[in-house]
Amino acid sequence: MHSETAPAIRLEDYQPPAYCIEQVHLTVDLAPKATRVTAVLSVRKEPDTANGTPLVLDGDDLKLKTIRLDGNALAEGAYAATVDRLEVHTPPETPFELTLETELDPDSNTKLMGLYRSSGTYCTQCEAEGFRRITYFLDRPDVLSVYTTRLEAPKADCPVLLANGNLAETGDLEHGRHFAVWHDPHPKPAYLFALVAGDLAEVSDRFTTASGESVALNIYVEKGKEDRCAWAMDSLKRSMRWDEDVFGLEYDLDVFNIVAVSDFNMGAMENKGLNIFNDKYVLADPETATDQDYANIEAVIAHEYFHNWTGNRITCRDWFQLCLKEGLTVFRDQEFSSDMRSRAVKRITDVRLLKSHQFPEDAGPLAHPVRPRIYHEINNFYTATVYEKGAEVVRMLKTVLGPEGFRAGLDLYFDRHDGEATTIEAFLACFEEATGTDLTQFSLWYEQAGTPVVSAETEYDPDRKTFTLSLNQEIPPVPGQKSSKPAVIPLRFGLIGPNGNDLDISAAKGAEVSGDVLILNKSHQDVTFENIASPPVLSLLRGFSAPVRLNQQLEPQELEFLAAKDADLFNRWQAVQTLAMLDLVRTTGLYSQNQQLTSTQTLIDVFGAILNDSTVDDALRAQALTLPSEADIAQEIGKNVNPDAIHAARTFLRKEIATAHDPVLRRLATDLSPPGAYSPDAASAGKRALANRALYYVAVADDTAASDIVWQRFSNADNMTDRLAALTLLVHDDMPRTNAALEDYLARFEGNSLAMDKWFMTQATAPISNAVARVRQLMTHPLYDAGNPNRVRSLLQSFATGNPTQFAKPDGTGFELVAESVLDIDRRNPQVASRLLTSFRSWRALDPQRSALAESALLRVSACEELSRDSRDIVDRTLQ
Repeated sequence: MHSETAPAIRLEDYQPPAYCIEQVHLTVDLAPKATRVTAVLSVRKEPDTANGTPLVLDGDDLKLKTIRLDGNALAEGAYAATVDRLEVHTPPETPFELTLETELDPDSNTKLMGLYRSSGTYCTQCEAEGFRRITYFLDRPDVLSVYTTRLEAPKADCPVLLANGNLAETGDLEHGRHFAVWHDPHPKPAYLFALVAGDLAEVSDRFTTASGESVALNIYVEKGKEDRCAWAMDSLKRSMRWDEDVFGLEYDLDVFNIVAVSDFNMGAMENKGLNIFNDKYVLADPETATDQDYANIEAVIAHEYFHNWTGNRITCRDWFQLCLKEGLTVFRDQEFSSDMRSRAVKRITDVRLLKSHQFPEDAGPLAHPVRPRIYHEINNFYTATVYEKGAEVVRMLKTVLGPEGFRAGLDLYFDRHDGEATTIEAFLACFEEATGTDLTQFSLWYEQAGTPVVSAETEYDPDRKTFTLSLNQEIPPVPGQKSSKPAVIPLRFGLIGPNGNDLDISAAKGAEVSGDVLILNKSHQDVTFENIASPPVLSLLRGFSAPVRLNQQLEPQELEFLAAKDADLFNRWQAVQTLAMLDLVRTTGLYSQNQQLTSTQTLIDVFGAILNDSTVDDALRAQALTLPSEADIAQEIGKNVNPDAIHAARTFLRKEIATAHDPVLRRLATDLSPPGAYSPDAASAGKRALANRALYYVAVADDTAASDIVWQRFSNADNMTDRLAALTLLVHDDMPRTNAALEDYLARFEGNSLAMDKWFMTQATAPISNAVARVRQLMTHPLYDAGNPNRVRSLLQSFATGNPTQFAKPDGTGFELVAESVLDIDRRNPQVASRLLTSFRSWRALDPQRSALAESALLRVSACEELSRDSRDIVDRTLQ
C-alpha cells in the first residue's frame, strides 16, 4: 500500500472562515525536549456563520495538554483532538476565549517547520503551514490576528528572546530564567509568526524614516560572525530608503530584526518585524563570499524587507494567491538591484534565471499557472513560476500601463487593501480603476500555464517603402491544458536602419503601438510601418518585455549587426546568445552523427569584437562572452536530448574561441584585477567577472602556461570570487594540481560552513567520468551533514541540476544516486527531498535510453510506502 497523495485543494472551493481570531496571546516556555506553548485565542463567530457550527482548528503532530473555554476546563465530550485536528463541537454564539496548552519537542523537529532548535538556537518557520505545528489554529492566510508573545527561557542558554513586533516588557524569573514580551500591533496571518531564542551576537544600527521616526536595526548571528554582517546591514538601510523614494512606503514598527541561522529550508522569511534568514544571505566578507554572494545578499535582504508591505501589510486571501506577494515582491527587489547596479546586466541575469529554471518548469510535467487553481501540497508551489514568472507578469503590467499608470494603480492598491488578505482580482481591479484599462485579457497570464511562443516574419516592399511584421502566438499543450487563449503580450521593439540608428516607427497600422511597445493580443496580427526608406533590421522583444519564446529567423549577418549596433543592451546580448545557440545546436547534431565538428566564423568574429570593445561595461561583456548553458541547449533541442553531445559541442566551441582570441584573452585574464582592497561595488565586480570569463577560455588551452595562469589565480587570490573561479576551472577541467587546490581550500576554510558549501558544490558539478563515485565519497566526508539543507543542496542538488552529463549518465547511476538520496532525506525533511526530486522534471526530453533509466529511478521513489506528501505530490506529477 503506497502513501497517498494529499487531497486536492481547489481555488473554486474557497470558503471564508466561519470564525475569526482577533487576538492571540502566546506564552512559550522554551525547553529542548518539552517546550510548553499556552495559546489564549480571542475567537468570534463570523456574522454569516450558522448557529452550532463547530470550530475546527488545524494541527500537525501536536500533543494537547489542556483546553479551556472562557477559563473553564472543557468537558471531554465537548471537543475532539487528534495530532492534526481539534474540533470544539458547539462553541458559544458570543465571542469567547479558548486556551490551549500544547507540548513540543524542538530538538526532534528535523522537518525545520514550526518550532525547532538549530545549533542551540530556537527558531520558527511557519510559512506555509508551520504554525499548526506550534498550537492548534485556523492556520490559513485570511485569518488575521494581533499577536502578543511572551517567551521564557534559561537566561544563560537564551539571553536573546525575540518575537514579532515591538518589545513591550522584559524581566528576570526564578531559577535563572527570564522573559520577554513582544507585541505586534498589525494584524497578521499565522504564517508570519516568528520567535527566536538563543545565545546570539547582535549587530545594531538605526534608520530614520522619511517622516522622522527612528527605527532600531539589529542583525543577530552566531558569536564570532559579527564582522560579516556589514554588507547585510548596508543593504537593509538602502532598501528602506529606496522603498520610500520609489514607492512612498515607510517602515511601521520601532524595531526591525534579522536573525541568521544555518539550518533553514528556505532562503529567508519575511515574518513581521523579525526576518529569519538562511545565513548564506546575511554573512559576507571578501575572503569567503563571492561577488554573486554579495549581490544575492543585497537582493534577498531587499526582498524580505519589501514584503513588509507586499505580503505583510497586504497579504494573500488563500495560498492560490501566493504570486500576489511573491511575484510583486520579486519585481520590486529586481528593480532595487537594477538601481543599485547595472540595469542591463541585472536584466540579463534575471532572464537567464527565468529561462534556466522557469521555462523548463513550464514545458514539463510540473507546469502550472502563475496562480494555480489546484494543489495537493502547498510547499511544492514555491516555484520559479510563482516567483520569477510572477515578477515578469508585474513587469508587463507596468509596460502596458506605463510608469505613471502603474504607480497610480499600486498607490490605490496600498491604500485600499492595507490590513487585508486579498486576491489577484482585487489587485488588478486597482489598476483598472486607476487607469481606465480593461485587464480582463491580461489576467490570462495568471490563469494559463506554459510559455507562449511568438513567431515573427517580416517583409519589405521597396516600391511602397513599407515594412510589414507578421506575428503569431501560441502556447503548446501542457498537463491539464490542451488549449489556451491569446494573451496580451507587450513587445518592446525597434527598427534599425543601416547606420545603426532606430527609425521612426510612429506610422504603424494594424496593431496597437505606443511609443516603442507593440501589443500583441491576438493569435495572429500584422503591423505595417510606412515611410521606411530601406530594409531595416528588426530588434524585437527588447529588454525581454514578455516571458515568451521568440521564434524569429534572423540571418547570421543580421544577428552580428544587432550584436554591434542595437541600442538596447539586452538585445545586443541576446543576439550573441542566439548566434551561439544556433552554432551549438548545429554542432551537437554533428557530434551525434559522428561527423567532424566545425565552428561558424561569424560567431568567432562577434566574440572577438566583444573582447576588444572597451567602451562596453565590463560586466556586460562578461555576460556576452558566456556561452548558453548545457541546460539551455537541451531546452532548445527539446527532445531526444543527449547530454554528452551537448557537452562535447560546448567544449569544442569554447576551444575554438580560445584559440582564435588567445592573446587578448590572456591579457584580459591577467590585467583586469581591480586595484586596491576588495570592494563588491558593481564596477569592481564587473572587472573580476570579465577577467574570470577570459580565464575560462584561457584554461582550455593545452599548454603549461595556461595551467600556470589558473593556478596563480587560485594561489594569489585575495578574494573568494577569484579563488572560486580558479578552483572551479582546476576541478572541472581536471587540470594539474587539482588535488592540491582542493586540499589547500579545505585547510583554509574547513571551519566556515558557507565557504565549504562552495567546496562541495564545485566537486559535485564537475563533468568528470567518476563524478557519481566522487559525490558518494563526499557524502561520507566528516563535514557533510545530511540534516543541513545548505549542505544537501551544495552537494546533491548541485549534482542533479548542475552536472547534466553525470546526472544523466547512460548507465543510470546518476539517477540512482539522486533517487536513493531522495528516499533517505524524505524521512527527515520532506521539503528538501521534494525539491531535489524536481531535478527529474525534464526526464521525458532525454534520449530513449536515459529516459527509461530516469523513469525507473522515479518509479523506485514512487514505490516507497512511507513517502511524504511533499515527495508523493512531485513524483506523481512528474510521472504523469
